[in-house]
Amino acid sequence: MKICGQNIRKIRRSKDFTQEYMAFEMGISQKAYSDIENSKVKINLEILTKISNILEIKPSEICSISHKCGNDYEEKFHDLLDYMKKNNVSIPEEYL
Repeated sequence: MKICGQNIRKIRRSKDFTQEYMAFEMGISQKAYSDIENSKVKINLEILTKISNILEIKPSEICSISHKCGNDYEEKFHDLLDYMKKNNVSIPEEYL
């Protein structure tokens, strides 16, 4: 997860966004946002999606779970999408 926080910081800085701006857009405090970049909190899908939307990038550009899933990560990803569709869970457009 440390790499995810570092990637977020790097991408944020490349876009000249401040931590205060990111925190405001996410509806959290600057301290809470700083904790994300410093890997003091685990990044869940909701946080990852919010950050990637603000930065206008794909979540996979921030961090990838493929190394945790083995070689069949793509199949697992599609299984997850199928599950979400069957259970009427909203899916961001970029994943459809």
